[in-house]
Amino acid sequence: MYKINEFPDRQTLVNALSDEIASLLAAGIEKKGRASLAVSGGSTPVALFEELSSKDIPWEKVVIFLVDERWVEPTDPDSNEKLVRDHLLGNRAAAATFIGMKNSAPTAGEGEAGCEEQLKKVPVPFDVLILGMGGDGHTASLFPGAKKLPAATDMKSGRTCMALAPLTAPHERMSLTLPVILSAGNIFLHIVGPEKKKVLENALSDGPPEEMPIRFVLRNEEKPVNVYWAP
Repeated sequence: MYKINEFPDRQTLVNALSDEIASLLAAGIEKKGRASLAVSGGSTPVALFEELSSKDIPWEKVVIFLVDERWVEPTDPDSNEKLVRDHLLGNRAAAATFIGMKNSAPTAGEGEAGCEEQLKKVPVPFDVLILGMGGDGHTASLFPGAKKLPAATDMKSGRTCMALAPLTAPHERMSLTLPVILSAGNIFLHIVGPEKKKVLENALSDGPPEEMPIRFVLRNEEKPVNVYWAP
């Protein structure tokens, strides 16, 4: 279940999506006293993060978490935590609470229990969850061909996060599982550029979801996914 929202340029997309996210977070705070936001890494969300960080909402009542993380130190350039700290946790959003995935365990596999404990500090289901999508159709760190992909996409696993090792990308990863992703109140897929549009069109065609794991999200029948795309 999905809805595709196309914008004439990336700034127009960023303005619209940041306004929508800020409104949803503010509504969550008004209703429950606090709100939660799960975000993805990569280069695409940088402009969104910077725009969102200036929104005038009660950020001190917002908890920010990651959709996935590379198992590297938070100071590493490849760290999603570093990306969030550098581009989202500034301006007004500096008042938000951030809870990272990376812990002191030497491997992501050994860090699963610690990550599960961290997730208990986050108000779930997330009010807002923002996904990205790779050229191979992966989302979060649900990569095609990953040994633990079946377990991470099992809707009855009872797990909130799981370690995965991509076959075609560096670093062991920690990822939210599919049931946790789909439990979010509002799910957005943020993609830009003609190449990602082609990947999306492929993902929306017939084929097993294991080949393009974003299909697990787009084909779910319970929760609408809002796709935001600009050239």
